Amino acid sequence: MARNTCVIAGGGPAGAMLALLLARAGVEVTLLEKHGDFLRDFRGDTIHPSTLQILDELGLAEEFHRLPHRKAYGLEIQTDDTTVPIADLSGLKGKYQYIAFVPQWEFLDLLTGAAARYPNFHLLMESEVHGVIREGDTVRGVRYRDASGEHELRATLTVAADGRRSDVREAAGLVPVEHGAPMDVVWFRLPREPTDSEATFLRMSAGHLMVSINRETYWQLAYVIPKNGFEALRSAGMATLREQVARLLPFLADRVGLLSGFEDVSVLSVALNRLRRWHRPGLLVIGDAAHAMSPVFGVGINLAVQDAVAAANLLAGPLAAGAEIPESLLARVQRRRTPPTVITQFAQRVVQNRLIRPALTERTRPVRLPRDVSRLPVLGPLARRFIGLGVLPEHVADPAGSHQA
Repeated sequence: MARNTCVIAGGGPAGAMLALLLARAGVEVTLLEKHGDFLRDFRGDTIHPSTLQILDELGLAEEFHRLPHRKAYGLEIQTDDTTVPIADLSGLKGKYQYIAFVPQWEFLDLLTGAAARYPNFHLLMESEVHGVIREGDTVRGVRYRDASGEHELRATLTVAADGRRSDVREAAGLVPVEHGAPMDVVWFRLPREPTDSEATFLRMSAGHLMVSINRETYWQLAYVIPKNGFEALRSAGMATLREQVARLLPFLADRVGLLSGFEDVSVLSVALNRLRRWHRPGLLVIGDAAHAMSPVFGVGINLAVQDAVAAANLLAGPLAAGAEIPESLLARVQRRRTPPTVITQFAQRVVQNRLIRPALTERTRPVRLPRDVSRLPVLGPLARRFIGLGVLPEHVADPAGSHQA
């Protein structure tokens, strides 16, 4: 039975970032990912200035910017009548004044590739964690399965970063409190022509919402539907979806025929929840496993990364020294990250209830918006900072790294 100082379940943004930070601090760490690679489409991939700053502190900013990416310096809403700027990130203080759109698998490959430069980092792909090892009330590692069978991996600290349907969280008896969401999202892509708009934007009309993300050669499109409304959409037929896309985005009318069937779309069941308690003795829960975020503001990856940085700042030293990790220290991670989580989710709920829910109702006129939110005296700067940096941006302790690869 193998043993590590720290074992992390889940190779998403939270798990990969924490593994990198612990590895560079000299901690023996194993990251387990149930899939064979990170290549899954329509995952969150908006890298905000707060995360770009962390990459800079890790010496990875240049490498990150060599990845195929697109910069967005602002966000806007397009209605039937006008375009409303929501946030102008070009006025944000700091080195990075834009959101970088990068496929999430590229981001995860970057983090795990950087972690692999340290001999004390171990990545196990196609390794699905399905339970925890207990010694009394204390979690001492995980049980997982791979192609060769069942295994156990013991550890001083176990971290659940395995997403909103976390098996580790469930095995530990932790249940999140649901805060609800009025919508689900149907994701798909269509080709982009050079004459198309350059912007990434939210298109809003009575009864319909669509997010359009410019991917240079294609549009990544998110058609927002009422909660649990996919079966009704499927019953209405693909022709109905094509018609709705063409009405919302007329410049795509000549391309909607490329959607041949519902096998061309992916459905995200939107959840908004969080744990009351993010820890047990020997166990810490972070990222989506601790708090599933709504896609509103596109901050999910960035909150997960911030969790990882806060956890590493508090735990890397004791773990590297071989110390036991008291639950009181795990509680400090939760106390650090709870305020930004609660405030962000509150803001998401306000947008869901005041903007999205009414907009999804055909009989309701869309909410009237100011002509330019980004220029309002108080709301403009607040939106810029909230979207760009978040509520409590974290910074990497010892940016130079205490252990060189």
